[in-house]
Amino acid sequence: MDKVEFVEKFKARTKKFSIEIIWFYERLRKTDSSRVVGRQLLRSATSVAANYRAACNARSQAEFFAKVSIVVEEADESLFWLEVIDESEMSKDEKLNWLTQECTEIVKVVSKARKNARKS
Repeated sequence: MDKVEFVEKFKARTKKFSIEIIWFYERLRKTDSSRVVGRQLLRSATSVAANYRAACNARSQAEFFAKVSIVVEEADESLFWLEVIDESEMSKDEKLNWLTQECTEIVKVVSKARKNARKS
């Protein structure tokens, strides 16, 4: 797979992750705490896809590094909120494990991209 193909597939992957998070949130039992945590998760997870897309359209290496750094932070924050939902037992949804695994992989990929961008 060449770089252009990877970028397009990863854009689709982060977008799918965002959409899956939206659906997951809609299925959460609505309590005061799940609304607060769920909205935080919605904000950070949808930011992953939006900022990755922005990073791909960066006009310079410095802009790419800045945008991909935001992606790393937002993906890691999303992972945190998924862990909070799991450990607090806010959700018994089967999708939670997949979302956590997918988010972990996204963090790894974008962290590597940021590390490589720093070397350039």
